[in-house]
Amino acid sequence: MALAPNVYDAEPIPDQARAEIDRLMQSGDLFRYTAPADAPVALLEREFADMMGVKYALAVSSCSAALFLSLRALDLAPGANVLIPAFTFAAVPSAIVHAGCQPVLVEVAENYRIDMRDFAAKLPGAAAVIISHMRGHTSDMDAIMALCDAAGVPVIEDAAHSLGTLWHGEKIGTIGKIGCFSFQSYKLINAGEGGILITDDADLAARAVIMSGAYEHNWKKHKGPDGQNDPELTEAFARWQNELPLYNMRLQNLSAAVIRPQLDEVPRRVRDGRANHDYVAAALNSSPWLDVPPPLAPETRAPDSIQFNLVGFETDDEARAFAQAAEARGVKVQVFGLSTDNARAFWNWRFIPGETPDLPQTRAMLMRACDVRLPARLKRPELDFIAGALIAAADDVKGEARRYGT
Repeated sequence: MALAPNVYDAEPIPDQARAEIDRLMQSGDLFRYTAPADAPVALLEREFADMMGVKYALAVSSCSAALFLSLRALDLAPGANVLIPAFTFAAVPSAIVHAGCQPVLVEVAENYRIDMRDFAAKLPGAAAVIISHMRGHTSDMDAIMALCDAAGVPVIEDAAHSLGTLWHGEKIGTIGKIGCFSFQSYKLINAGEGGILITDDADLAARAVIMSGAYEHNWKKHKGPDGQNDPELTEAFARWQNELPLYNMRLQNLSAAVIRPQLDEVPRRVRDGRANHDYVAAALNSSPWLDVPPPLAPETRAPDSIQFNLVGFETDDEARAFAQAAEARGVKVQVFGLSTDNARAFWNWRFIPGETPDLPQTRAMLMRACDVRLPARLKRPELDFIAGALIAAADDVKGEARRYGT
């Protein structure tokens, strides 16, 4: 019998990182501002900005830190409303609370994307919007940007799961005013922890850089396009010198040394991850009990996991039985709403001020939406194993229900 594939280990760190890590370990030069120029973190920022086609990038300790600094850079009033999809990770509303603002949750449809009617209804009174492309599923960015631009509401893209995703051929994370990405171990680029924010707005970049912990005049080591001094950025730094608090959310050089050689791996990982996802999705969609929602027409995804809905599972017990049957066959399935204390279930975000909102559409989706890791490194036999186990597990449960008429 074939062994279940290991879907949790990340890809090995490229060999190119080792010499730089050894050099850093020998020198002890781990702080990003020690070197007069071209520290690994500074090089990473320039390379990432160039890869994304933007002017500025700021590497920080996590994507949560990037989201927090983005909100603080926007200089929102205390208690300001920030719209987010109700299907996201707890770190997103946490960053909003940390920034002294109020998360406002928007309904999400069965396809895991924002319900545009609810979004339009809740946009009035919002000071900012964070669009979480949760698990790499892109909401209707055309409609979102049209509404937000008309209302003068800035959009932050939480692209933690979406490095390499395109919308009408445009890179996700570059559509809103600020884009935030993650380097946590289960993301496309793995540094264990870490994040980065990107923007073309010099004033937002300068504010974020200072608040990230560029004390005194360390901001002078942050450059513009082509690694050159940028007059617009320099003027913005001068405006904000000594005017902003320092939150010390910097990335350190060892993390940058791990990340930089992985940038060249992004196209291959995107290509293989998409092929793996689409192959398994086609198999799952052959089952009457499983449904993988299709991408929106403008969307070219870069997935490293797969989400699907249970169809015709009338009770929570049936859904739990499916997860148990899949695990018995070697594939761990997370049913978002049925996993204990799941950080992606909005009713577990009790730290948000006020009462938990009634979001029946999102709740219903989460109670039947399933999540399985599907790394780009998996090969066809491993994909067949996963798809076969999931289809058989659904048949186990629904076949039993059919036999006994329940």
